[in-house]
Amino acid sequence: MAFDRTIELDLKGLTCGHCVQHVTDELTALDGVDNVVVTLNKGGISKAVVYSDHDIADDQLREAIDEAGNYTVESISR
Repeated sequence: MAFDRTIELDLKGLTCGHCVQHVTDELTALDGVDNVVVTLNKGGISKAVVYSDHDIADDQLREAIDEAGNYTVESISR
């Protein structure tokens, strides 16, 4: 399957592998998401890359991150 969209989120507040797993689980649960890769940067800005077959609204992405834990979305880029 080819991906149509790649969405990058800069995230603040991730500190460990459990944080990565929570974010991955919540983003993967969004409709249309094919894959999620989260790169942890302890004490800095971590990055989540979402691969999807369609665009996902910023509000949906922010809501998923809120559900994952006490993390902040610093930016979203497409």
